[in-house]
Amino acid sequence: MSKITLWGVAIDNVTLPRAVELALTPTLSPCLVMTPNAVMLDACRREPSHVRLFNRATLSLPDGSGVLLAAKRAGTPLTERVSGIEFGEALLKKSAERGARVFLLGGKPGVAGMAAHRLRQRMPDLQICGTYHGYFEKSGRENDQVLAMIRACQPDVLLVCFGFPLQEQWLCENLPKLPFLQVAAGLGGSLDVWAGLVRRAPRWIRSTGME
Repeated sequence: MSKITLWGVAIDNVTLPRAVELALTPTLSPCLVMTPNAVMLDACRREPSHVRLFNRATLSLPDGSGVLLAAKRAGTPLTERVSGIEFGEALLKKSAERGARVFLLGGKPGVAGMAAHRLRQRMPDLQICGTYHGYFEKSGRENDQVLAMIRACQPDVLLVCFGFPLQEQWLCENLPKLPFLQVAAGLGGSLDVWAGLVRRAPRWIRSTGME
């Protein structure tokens, strides 16, 4: 697997199926997945700490046609766009096949539960072992309680949807406290889509790179 660099951020040149395969390959430490898009990379130009966050990822996936265009103009073209929500969908399907346990973290109160309900309807074999909203203090006692909840559920896969850069910061700070995880991924607004609260652009718009 090769990597390219845009504004200091290392990005994996990988297909969607390969990304899911790599994420679920057993290792001694959790696979940390981040999905930089053009807006995030623009923020990295102005804030070096964001670059350091992204470069702690095990897998950094090119989310958006803007990233592909920038890579092409830099002379290091990427194979394909791998959006966060499409990676999440594929990861959940493969998790259901393998019997992996999933925890959904993020969104407004009730959203993660709604997403879990709708996902189970689509994927009856999916084992969602816990959900919690994203409106909690990200340090101190309340954060410790959320970590204890996740530990009690013992998931294999943790999907965190706080939005950039909060989800990336939280994952980097807290992943060492959750060593049993196989995969942890920051997926932005995916829970809102899975809960049916937000609709993605039509497929024809996505295919033109205009989403």
